[in-house]
Amino acid sequence: MTGICKGRVAIVTGAGRGLGREHALELARQGAKVVVNDLGTSLDGIVEASGPAHDVVDLIRSMGGEAVANGADVADFEQARGLVRQAVDTFGGLDILVNNAGFVRDRMLVNTSEEEWDAVIRVHLKGHFAPLRHAAEYWRAEAKAGRTPDARVINTSSGAGLQGSVGQASYSAAKAGIAGLTLVAAHELARYGVTVNAIAPSARTRMTEGAFAEAMAAPESGFDAMDPANVSPVVAWLASPGSREVTGRVIEIEGGRICIEEGWNHGPAQDAGRRWEAAAVGEAVTALLQKAAAPEPVYGA
Repeated sequence: MTGICKGRVAIVTGAGRGLGREHALELARQGAKVVVNDLGTSLDGIVEASGPAHDVVDLIRSMGGEAVANGADVADFEQARGLVRQAVDTFGGLDILVNNAGFVRDRMLVNTSEEEWDAVIRVHLKGHFAPLRHAAEYWRAEAKAGRTPDARVINTSSGAGLQGSVGQASYSAAKAGIAGLTLVAAHELARYGVTVNAIAPSARTRMTEGAFAEAMAAPESGFDAMDPANVSPVVAWLASPGSREVTGRVIEIEGGRICIEEGWNHGPAQDAGRRWEAAAVGEAVTALLQKAAAPEPVYGA
């Protein structure tokens, strides 16, 4: 298969359904060899004989592409190591890591249990860190051996992590953490020939159907702005050699709209040149807030 990712090797996590499925299919259309990861498996990461990952692999192969299934829990450090190793052993290397796996446990903050909080933070934030950590180790070794990679990481943040979302405290915190992780990783991995970016997609998936069922219903005719396949061409371009000058960015995608997110920046400031008196802080902060840009409203507010 030909395309902008021809001959490149990709891992897509959470690729059995939704956005991850569409990313895997689009990367395959663009010529990439794809490791399709999805946790529809036993606890030790062994891939079952059937399941969503295998369905996507079969579809890619029917298109003339190359793909293999993987059932690792991406938030398990050793299973994530095995995921990266499978890509290298099967296809001879690794060029692209798309971190997409996740789920939600929507609750108002006062109703969120410790278990729900831990589960969401684990699958999203640690589930990004663990594959990234092992992929980065592989790419560093390649660079030190004189085979400098032209590699790509595409993380998955969210508008919830950038602007906040009522009823999604744990999810918002995890996605904000992913945006921060993206910035640090982009700087640290640049020396090894790796770019790191994140997307903030809006699409109709199992994760969003409860919160946005009416808004995300497919139209009777015309362009379906909430089709998850709308997001994947941007992912494919970020995964391609053509994006090598772009790193440390978060890109929001909704329908046909692409928006470069502008995150935390230093705003108005006042330096007293000494320790502040507590009674004087209020007047200073009030004056600075009048000069500062108003934050965007939280989703659902």
